[in-house]
Amino acid sequence: MPGGPDTGLSPQDAGTACSGRHDPLHGSSYTSPSGSAGGGLHGPPFLFLGTIERPQHEGLEARIADSVAPTIEHMGYELVRVQVSGKERPVVQIMADRADGAPFRVEDCEAISHAIGAVLDVEDPIRGEWMLEVSSPGIDRPLTRTKDWNRYAGHVATVDLVVPIEGRRRFKGIALGADAAVARLRLPEGEDVALPRGNIRRAKLVLTDELIAATARAEAVDPDGDPDGDPPPAGTPNRRRN
Repeated sequence: MPGGPDTGLSPQDAGTACSGRHDPLHGSSYTSPSGSAGGGLHGPPFLFLGTIERPQHEGLEARIADSVAPTIEHMGYELVRVQVSGKERPVVQIMADRADGAPFRVEDCEAISHAIGAVLDVEDPIRGEWMLEVSSPGIDRPLTRTKDWNRYAGHVATVDLVVPIEGRRRFKGIALGADAAVARLRLPEGEDVALPRGNIRRAKLVLTDELIAATARAEAVDPDGDPDGDPPPAGTPNRRRN
């Protein structure tokens, strides 16, 4: 897939996760959770549907996003990213936020997994055996929507481009926010750059002490926050038919 996202996965990137195995011959079984941005040059970097902003995907990931987004939005969640990785047994990772801004919990993961498992069972996006994984973005989250860039303005981010600008493909600096056209960074040398959203292959926050502290403060304000951090990952099985 041209301009597809990097498939490098990290525990911080994964956040709370649950997964299920999809086998067309033997049904589904629960497996232990596993850890698990983007734009393109051929369309807008994201879509606005009412007040809900959806990240833009391409190819198979776009078809899966179009299938599952309405369901999770109706449940009170927002789609952050769809990512398909692997070849022999692909992993379909659905990354989501709670629309109310509350911390993402195992119960949220299980609810989304049940609901979109049924949707994907009907849509049948991938033939053969594959894995469904639902996760929260984690602290060093991908920046896939305008709201992500603006919410985390002031924190360090990295951006990988599809097409280099002046010979440079990767940028790192302080996020200054974004609009529909560009995302803005302040580089270490003090220069501000505006990067076209449609040319961004992957953008994510960098795990820093400042980001960890800001996240901890935000969770402390939420009465439902868990001071001990994310609970152990859990999952529920989903069924896939031929």
